[in-house]
Amino acid sequence: MMLTPSAALTGNRRSTVSIRLLCALGEEFGVPQARCLAGSGVGAAELEDPQAEVSAVQEMRVITNLLAAVGDVPGLGVLAGQRYHLTSYGIWGFALVSSPTLRSATELGIRYLDLTFAFARVTLEEEGGHARLYFHVDHLPAALQPFLVERDMAAVALLQRELFGVEPSRRTVGFRHAAPPDLTAHEAHFGVRPLFGATHNYVGFDAALLDTPLPQANDHTRRLCEVQCQTLLQRRQSNQGVAGQVRSLLLAEPSCMPDMEQVAARLNMTSRTLRRRLADEAAAFRGLQDEVRQALAQEWLAGGMLSVEQVAERLGYTEAASFIHAFRRWTGTTPGRWCRTRH
Repeated sequence: MMLTPSAALTGNRRSTVSIRLLCALGEEFGVPQARCLAGSGVGAAELEDPQAEVSAVQEMRVITNLLAAVGDVPGLGVLAGQRYHLTSYGIWGFALVSSPTLRSATELGIRYLDLTFAFARVTLEEEGGHARLYFHVDHLPAALQPFLVERDMAAVALLQRELFGVEPSRRTVGFRHAAPPDLTAHEAHFGVRPLFGATHNYVGFDAALLDTPLPQANDHTRRLCEVQCQTLLQRRQSNQGVAGQVRSLLLAEPSCMPDMEQVAARLNMTSRTLRRRLADEAAAFRGLQDEVRQALAQEWLAGGMLSVEQVAERLGYTEAASFIHAFRRWTGTTPGRWCRTRH
């Protein structure tokens, strides 16, 4: 079973801050708030409630409405992303600000990425004195990928600027989609001309920046914020349903996935109860394992950074042949053929 965008995102709860920012952007282009919210199940009153939460799918509907109403505006995703200041993220933003270095802030930020408004999955890679944040969006609807990746990458560039108070040097930016006719918004926000048609979506910078002390570092505040991040994440996950909680536990340990007994114990129930609760949600433990493994396998293979053998190892397979057999069962083809059809 393939992990579809709706299955991957339904349980991802978030505050309404992001939808407020998107509606404000729409109003600048003459789009009424009601049109942005149409069909999302989000009302104007919820946008004013600081405790209100919505699903990622609801926000995606707002984005779909915004794009349909505004049309093909070059750099619209960048214009959206530059609205996501550190203060927009609540406790997650405070945790980053109080971190000792950009490296620790980045690692913490990725660890609790589900507390943000990001749709892209983010990974950090270092090589030859250069660091890159990769933004993976293959799990998202193709029509929305350019906007979503531009928004998330622009937001990260803004966070770097606000964390240091200055623009990082030697920045590079790459997008997989084709270049728009006007790059004004991109160049103004990123400070460089991005590479379009790139192999990956990325923001690159000098790796030495990762270990530069942050000006507002405070270890006590950081630890306090991280505890609050953990609490908030657990609360949101508890509202995902049992299947969503199981997916989260499986995603946390892809190379050594816990079995049903272990997952049941972590959820404070017996394996029999877990099986029954999953059945009530039309799910099965084996199917969820396959969903998670397939989604991660396709994400890592699509990124082009890992070989089939490395993906197999990361997913806990002792032999690449076992992984290839499983991949064929999921998709009807081999990993190699699947990759070739994407290029």
